[in-house]
Amino acid sequence: MKFTAEIKELPEHNVAYIRHIGPYKEMGKTFQKIFGWAGPKGLIQFPKTQSMTVYYDNPDEVAEAELKSDVCLTVPEGTPVDGEVKTMKIPGGKFAVAHVEIDPSEYGEAWDKLVGEWMPAQGLEFDPGRLCYEWYMNDPEQHPEKKHIVDICEPIK
Repeated sequence: MKFTAEIKELPEHNVAYIRHIGPYKEMGKTFQKIFGWAGPKGLIQFPKTQSMTVYYDNPDEVAEAELKSDVCLTVPEGTPVDGEVKTMKIPGGKFAVAHVEIDPSEYGEAWDKLVGEWMPAQGLEFDPGRLCYEWYMNDPEQHPEKKHIVDICEPIK
C-alpha cells in the first residue's frame, strides 16, 4: 500500500447518489446503478465528473448487513433526479486526507492507518458534524496493477 496524508481544505460537492445498505464490499452493484442512471443523461464527463462514496457507519460497530453508505457522482446543481437517485451537498472544510494506492482488499487497512494512526499522531480530532468519504481518482481497470487510487477524506475540527 502506498500511503501519504495531509490536512487539506476541500470544497463542497454537489452529488447525485444511491443509498447502499449492506456489506461495503458489495457496493459494486450500486456503482453500476448510478453510472447506468448518469450515462444516458450525459452526466459522466471525466475528469470533471468525480465519483465518491460517503460512509455513515463504522464496520467495527455496526452489523455488516446494516452498514449505510451513499455511492455518489458529482453533478451540476439543479440536476433532476428520479427513482432511487437523490441529490445532496457534501460539505467542504478542513479534512485529514490520505492519498492511497491500494488493492481492493486494503481499504479497511488504509482507513485504519489514517484514523487510527496518522490523525492521533497529529493530534487531530474527527468532526462528527460533517461526512467522511472516499474520492476515487482512477479506473482500476486502467491501472497496470489494477490498483485503486483513492483519497480518503476524514473531516476534522
